[in-house]
Amino acid sequence: MNTTSTTQNRKRNRLVIGAVTAVIAAVLVAGAGYWWQDHNKLSQASAEDCELAQRIITEAEQISTGPVPDAEKWWKETGDERRAQMKDGYLGAKISQYEGWALATAKKSSETPSAQDVKNLRGKAQGHCADSGVTLSMPPLGS
Repeated sequence: MNTTSTTQNRKRNRLVIGAVTAVIAAVLVAGAGYWWQDHNKLSQASAEDCELAQRIITEAEQISTGPVPDAEKWWKETGDERRAQMKDGYLGAKISQYEGWALATAKKSSETPSAQDVKNLRGKAQGHCADSGVTLSMPPLGS
């Protein structure tokens, strides 16, 4: 048996195995990166959900300055409507927070949000409507 030939075969086999291992590792890393990015991406609400969200936001802005009994009634009815109609629960949670802030503002509670709180919430809610073509405007409450 020729030892030079055997040594060359071993080197070639190691090179092929190393190349295959590197390709498999690269595919796994790319797949994990794709999964991580997709996993952390915000849910995308439908245009209907985003339009409902904007309508609720507009009503919340108006109700936040009104009488408390009207605000409480609106808060309950709107919450029921949002839970029944809005399919994107993540967007719904953001809008629910704004609804609660509108009620707290109408009640002149100490838990009213700052303009920065509202701006931060708007950014989060808009992230769910990025693909819908609907731009949410979320003004500070009580003004």
